[in-house]
Amino acid sequence: MALALPSDLFAASSGDLKADDLVGVSFWMISMALVAATAFFFLEIQRVSAKWKTSLTVSGLVTLVAASHYFYMRDVWVTTGDSPTVFRYIDWIITVPLLMVEFYLILSAITKVPIGVFWRLMIGTLVMLIGGYLGEAGKLNVWVGFTIGMVGWFYIIWEIFAGEAGKINAKSAPPSVQVAFNLMRWIVVVGWAIYPIGYYLGYLTGSSPQDSMVLLNVTYNLADVVNKIAFGVIIWTAAVSESDKNTAKAN
Repeated sequence: MALALPSDLFAASSGDLKADDLVGVSFWMISMALVAATAFFFLEIQRVSAKWKTSLTVSGLVTLVAASHYFYMRDVWVTTGDSPTVFRYIDWIITVPLLMVEFYLILSAITKVPIGVFWRLMIGTLVMLIGGYLGEAGKLNVWVGFTIGMVGWFYIIWEIFAGEAGKINAKSAPPSVQVAFNLMRWIVVVGWAIYPIGYYLGYLTGSSPQDSMVLLNVTYNLADVVNKIAFGVIIWTAAVSESDKNTAKAN
């Protein structure tokens, strides 16, 4: 049996993106923004010192993976009118742990960081995502899934503010890294708050299914483009600042 190419799959779609489709247009615009961010981060890798290259590469991978999924999710939405829940969580199960790794990587660029920091961030991330998915997919009561997801999110917040990661940042990081770390953790608090808001609007308000899916997907799309690109820009800023300082000292 012949293997279908991605172009064949898209050509076989029965729906076309309409200008008044708010969700579909948001999927498309965010796909373009993520592609542009990916190109920028990968091009800027050559500008920063060696210890920052991994962090910037991960930023580019986050936006690359997200862009790929957004093209597909747009097609699912336009073709079926259904919320692409499974595909969104496939995206998040890859990209959100990578975002959490960034906290570990930027600290590792300036000091030795215990591996426990990495694993605690991963555990919090998985609890958050698994709880949210089980609630959205109907495997658990929506309130139970919401609560489990919130517990995972709060655990992450504790680790980056009051836990070992936060203490290492306060004790060992230079000013530019501390600024980046602080901005990143406030994105986790403020920017990531958009996700439970989207979950609430989609499943817990009692609105009609169609209205709920529009609110859910537009809110999630807004959160993704802000949080994923902003994370990378913050890391890029810290990487360029530290690299330029080191170059100036060497000269």
